[in-house]
Amino acid sequence: MHSQRRITAGTALWARSLALVLAIGGAVPTALAQDELTVGGRVEVEEVVEEAVEEQVAEVVEENVEDDTQEQVEESIADAVTEQVEDRIADAQELSVGGRTEITVEESVEEQVEDALEDDISAGVEDAIEDAVQATVAENLENEVGQDIEDSIEETIADNVEVSVQDTVEEAVESEIENTVVENIEESVETEVEESVAEAVEQDLEENVEESVAEIVEDNAEQAVEVALEDSVSTKLEGSVEENLEVAAVTAVEGRIENEIDSVIEDIESALDVDERRIRRGQWLVMAEPDVFEELADEGYIFDAITDLPGMGMRLAEVAAPASFDISTARQGVFDVVGSDRAQVDLNHFYTAGTPDSTHSEGGVAPRDAIAFPADTADLDLKIGMLDSRVDTAHPSLAAANIEARSFVAQGADEPAFHGTAVASIIAADGELQGLAPQTQLYAASVFEDDTERGEIASTVSLVRALDWLISSGVDAVNISLAGPPNRLLEAALSRVSERDVMVLAAAGNGGPMAEPMYPAAYESVVAVTAVDTGGRVFRLANRGDYLDLAAPGVDLRHAQAGGGYVASSGTSFAVPFAVTAAARLKHVAPNEDVIAQLFDGAQDLGPPGRDEIYGYGLLNPQ
Repeated sequence: MHSQRRITAGTALWARSLALVLAIGGAVPTALAQDELTVGGRVEVEEVVEEAVEEQVAEVVEENVEDDTQEQVEESIADAVTEQVEDRIADAQELSVGGRTEITVEESVEEQVEDALEDDISAGVEDAIEDAVQATVAENLENEVGQDIEDSIEETIADNVEVSVQDTVEEAVESEIENTVVENIEESVETEVEESVAEAVEQDLEENVEESVAEIVEDNAEQAVEVALEDSVSTKLEGSVEENLEVAAVTAVEGRIENEIDSVIEDIESALDVDERRIRRGQWLVMAEPDVFEELADEGYIFDAITDLPGMGMRLAEVAAPASFDISTARQGVFDVVGSDRAQVDLNHFYTAGTPDSTHSEGGVAPRDAIAFPADTADLDLKIGMLDSRVDTAHPSLAAANIEARSFVAQGADEPAFHGTAVASIIAADGELQGLAPQTQLYAASVFEDDTERGEIASTVSLVRALDWLISSGVDAVNISLAGPPNRLLEAALSRVSERDVMVLAAAGNGGPMAEPMYPAAYESVVAVTAVDTGGRVFRLANRGDYLDLAAPGVDLRHAQAGGGYVASSGTSFAVPFAVTAAARLKHVAPNEDVIAQLFDGAQDLGPPGRDEIYGYGLLNPQ
């Protein structure tokens, strides 16, 4: 019975010892992970772990085993002594002569038994406990603690400590700070970095490095954290933040620079374009949507004349200007009220048809002989508009033509008719001279007037008003055989025309090979047409430049002369009717096609391969 109790007590002791060992083993990785893994020193991990575990296990086991053993030994001794004393007393009583003998024997036996049991049991228990504890500790440490620690450490520090151990102390500290910052980027970066640096300095840094880092942390912690954060973000995020910021900054700066440069260039151009021969003195223009004018009126702007442009959805205002007038100042004043993208402000520029190089003879190349059009062109009822001088609709070649004419010049002004009559006859003549498409419905806007100082001129106001009329008339293409300086209102009006799916084709200009680009042909929304003879040679006075798109017959062409008769003339103005007729025809037969692209693709290449500054895409090839 007593033996069984000792076994039970021993078993309980083993259980508590083993639980204690496992508890200690489980706590070791955490302690080590916190104390050892943050900085990442040069020690071998397994040796440090084994030494730490052995020391802590030995201390804890010794304390607990000693207490438990003492209690168990005392209980075992008490039980054993009681049992043996009772047995020996019984034996002694049988041999004893009297009561005194029993007492003496009992005391003697008790002393001997106690001594013997203490020696035997203590030695046995100590040996057994020591052997068992050692075996259990070794086995559990190896199987449980060791494996858990090895796995935990290998998984935790594989990417951090092993790399850091191979670097210098300075690199290890920087790497650790960077890793800490990246892992805790959404938390308190400054606090985490300071704690990591402090912990690293206190544990594994050499004395000289420790003092240096400590001084930096104490004296300039904020700067160190900022530098560490910048390095970490730059390294770990592969510079993405910095790159994005740089791209955004560059984009914003480029946008601002472009806007400022454009504004400066436009102001310079405006100043350069203020040619007294090319503007109507004492006047400036504003074109915008109706609500803009209401805002300007609220700010005190007063306009001399306002014209509605229903086809474009705009209004055109004319403003009298003093002698000291500056268009840049006026423009900026309007922009300050409504914004630069809601209104156009410019001078009232003049444009010319150019002096035709005419032979005034009965000769010349008839329009239909200059270039071949598809046979059905003559029977198609095309809708073409033209901005030019007045058309002599009484001329025999035009008397039967379908021409609707309207004047947009100042009331009472003299309207020349030579240039407009020539262009109209190339397109729609139906008499002795046959035009390219006699059945065409031709909308002829008269925009030129005779000026005693400048000759035949057309103002920006007349051109814009005429374009609005042509849009409202539903034309498919517009012929503009005139040229002049750039103008913001005219450019905006042509953009509106293009948005209405109306094609605009204009003369490249007759200024010669070295002349500046002429407008409106040089605008993006307009097709620029130059002139060639029947042999494909460019007209000697034709403008050149990268804005040229197509070449068409325009040298020594026979056409109707205002007042009667026929003459032959040369110039880019007379090449445009061929291109505009081809565009209108193609849109008539293929309304859903990209007409301009087809004309460019189908052109016969002339001069240098590909598009060039002399012929554009090449010679027109009507389809």
